[in-house]
Amino acid sequence: MIESLDSADDDETALDMFRALVADSPDSPLLDYFDNSLSVDDIDRLSDSLAAGLSDGGFHEGDRLALYLQNVPQYVVTLLAVWKLKGIAVAINPMLTGHEVSKLLADSTPKVLVCLDELFTLGIATAVANSTVTRVITTSPLDWRATIADSSIVANTVDGLDGCEDLSELIKHNDNRKPPHLSPVPDDVAVITYTSGTTGVPKGAMNSHRNVATGGRAYRDWFGLGRDDIILGIAPLFHVTGLSGHIASTLAAGARLILLYRFTVDEVARVVRDKRPTFTVGAITAFIALANSPEVRHADLASLTKVASGGAPVAAATIDNFEDLFGSYIHNVYGMTETTSPVLAVPMNSRAPVGTQTEALSVGVPVITADVAVVGDDGLPVAVGELGEVAVSGPQVITGYWNNPAADAEAFRNGRLLTGDVGYRDDAGWFYLVDRRKDMIIASGYKVWPREVEDTLYKHEAVLEAGVVGQPDDYRGESVMAFVSLRDGFETTPQELIDFCRSRMAAYKYPREVVIVDAIPKTVTGKVLRRELRPGIQPELHRPG
Repeated sequence: MIESLDSADDDETALDMFRALVADSPDSPLLDYFDNSLSVDDIDRLSDSLAAGLSDGGFHEGDRLALYLQNVPQYVVTLLAVWKLKGIAVAINPMLTGHEVSKLLADSTPKVLVCLDELFTLGIATAVANSTVTRVITTSPLDWRATIADSSIVANTVDGLDGCEDLSELIKHNDNRKPPHLSPVPDDVAVITYTSGTTGVPKGAMNSHRNVATGGRAYRDWFGLGRDDIILGIAPLFHVTGLSGHIASTLAAGARLILLYRFTVDEVARVVRDKRPTFTVGAITAFIALANSPEVRHADLASLTKVASGGAPVAAATIDNFEDLFGSYIHNVYGMTETTSPVLAVPMNSRAPVGTQTEALSVGVPVITADVAVVGDDGLPVAVGELGEVAVSGPQVITGYWNNPAADAEAFRNGRLLTGDVGYRDDAGWFYLVDRRKDMIIASGYKVWPREVEDTLYKHEAVLEAGVVGQPDDYRGESVMAFVSLRDGFETTPQELIDFCRSRMAAYKYPREVVIVDAIPKTVTGKVLRRELRPGIQPELHRPG
């Protein structure tokens, strides 16, 4: 088994990694987007020009720039431009509404917003007008799809928006200009990344340059990534998986990154067929979608020899099915926004064991410099095999949340980050997750972990996805309620699923009610949003028929 790896380059930032590539291999391809390929030098020149234009407009060290983009090259170019000015990027989910965006803008107080033109026209103009943003720069997902020749860039396909600048024109206007030469130090904040909010209001995690660089090295060293690797970017770049598992790992390994704008099974199959990527990391839901697509399930994905998934514990049957279809074993990884990268992962050439207290696979062993423990309510490590809260420390862990000391006080104890995940460690050093601490159900005085019920439901051939919550019960205090979506072509009834679980679980564990819905609400990383399944929210879910 691989031991935790030593980080010899603890003071290196992701920008340092990029500048090393510029000096060593400027002509190497770095980023593919549809029919366009951008070299290291292309990305350096474009980000220099943008940084110069931002600097002229009064963007200085410590200022924030919000990124409201899909997986487009402009994301990487803008991120590097911000870092070259020692600024801070604010990553915003492009699926958020104007109301939701306004909250994040109010929290992070950015000076500049770079966003897709189509998103700006779909309802965030009011949020921006009521924020600290003084400069809006828009871009199109169709920009840069064709090859960039010399200094020309494909023009924005949408006519100029009132009060907005066009990113391509701004870069073209500042072509071949150099910004002030600044270098962030490792403890400077690189990105404010908002938590997924599975339990409430998102918090702004301050991912430092040290955190981001550590994340890139973690993926590089754990999965053996090098310059011959091609990374398929299926995770959203605004999420920490995209930041570390795609952008930072590309810079750390000197690899090549393929961006797809948004994940679709057909486009993934085409890109794998045509460009033969070797590594990807994404939500398990992405791999389930590939395996369940009649058009894709017979596609040749054999080039993907290094595959990882994080965000939620995974049932063994899911990974076995993907491997049977495509020949690739999915390696579990575990991390969170606050850890910037995986802190636990299944080593290459190893297979995760199934837990004794849960039927989900192990999430791995500690990776690069991560100190991972299972602790009790007193914050002290518990015995092997005993349940407790997973706690983490190391150079990938944030030092705190943006302007939120109350959240800091709740999340950190004894120098460790308390993850909120309940799990245990076996005597071989493998870690297992049981569930979120806040999601535990107390039924008739007994503890029920939703994950265990969900894992049982996944054994039914008709169940595609499942989410389990507790609901008030006058007799039991709480009872177990399950929501399920079904596989295409399969039928079942709520009572059949209740009976299925009852035959396999203790009396206090099986669900008393099952609701069949079109889809289970999830985060972008595939975590079930159980708070949206709880009483008061449930009626908004669409039931088939």
